[in-house]
Amino acid sequence: MLNPKKFALIGAAGYIAPRHMKAIKETGHDLVAALDKSDSVGIIDSYFPNAHYFTEFERFDRHVDKRKRELDAIDYVSICSPNYLHDSHIRFGLRSGADVICEKPLVLNPWNIDAIKVIEDETGKKLNNILQLRLHPSIIALKEKVEAELKKNPNKIYDIDLTYLTSRGKWYFVSWKGDVSKSGGIASNIGVHFYDMLTWIFGSVKNNISHLAREDSASGVLELKHANVRWFLSVNYDYVPEEIKAKEQRTYRSITVDGEEIEFSEGFTDLHTLSYQEILKGKGFGLEEARKSIEIVHDIRKASVSSLIGEYHPFCKKVLG
Repeated sequence: MLNPKKFALIGAAGYIAPRHMKAIKETGHDLVAALDKSDSVGIIDSYFPNAHYFTEFERFDRHVDKRKRELDAIDYVSICSPNYLHDSHIRFGLRSGADVICEKPLVLNPWNIDAIKVIEDETGKKLNNILQLRLHPSIIALKEKVEAELKKNPNKIYDIDLTYLTSRGKWYFVSWKGDVSKSGGIASNIGVHFYDMLTWIFGSVKNNISHLAREDSASGVLELKHANVRWFLSVNYDYVPEEIKAKEQRTYRSITVDGEEIEFSEGFTDLHTLSYQEILKGKGFGLEEARKSIEIVHDIRKASVSSLIGEYHPFCKKVLG
């Protein structure tokens, strides 16, 4: 590539950062600077060993600003930092004259989206959110099927069960992920991309009911324009089905639509690279695409648990006994 784009990465030591490094590499571009307060980032040697590395934001900021003044500016800032820092780091990237790529959840609160829009307008730069399920072949096929069916029956309401169990150890609750004020809780941490996918396919939210809100699990019902969704999310290994444990696996995903299982367990590994390819073509998902899912997780976090409304998810019934 004659003119590779220059990337900076905020949050280089976390779980998701290597997918961004891989995506930058596979799209033919260059990571020139990275920031994380942890220096446990040997993985960077597999992709960009010459990237400048910083453990202090102030020095990283100085480096980014210096490059801008010397006409060697950063083109994109990729953000993989803890959820509660996303909006601050997005503003930094935009004000540095770069477009921004941010992991989900984009922000914790809907009003953060409005504040970022102001900075976008001021700088002329764009925020791109990673919403990779919108690029998954099985999910695209489901959307096309639903759109075709709704043309024939515009009033159809689908019956959906969403179950996502992704086991985490005790470290999870000690880290920022276990602090609701920093992560947004279970729904924000592991559910936001599913809520985005569901509203993308089945329409806007009519009602958002919470049945379970615990440190390690959450459950409720989303009434959408064209679907009633019973959902259950957990990081507790005890809730993983025995047949999954027997395979020595710790993660279980399931989405059924009118009783039919949607197979989407495969095909996740390259979705970040595909996301970057689309963003670099100017086809990334922006602020408004992220809004519905951020509103959903905010409302779940603030909701009172109801025992009276809506049909419980089967896993929720087991947890509550």
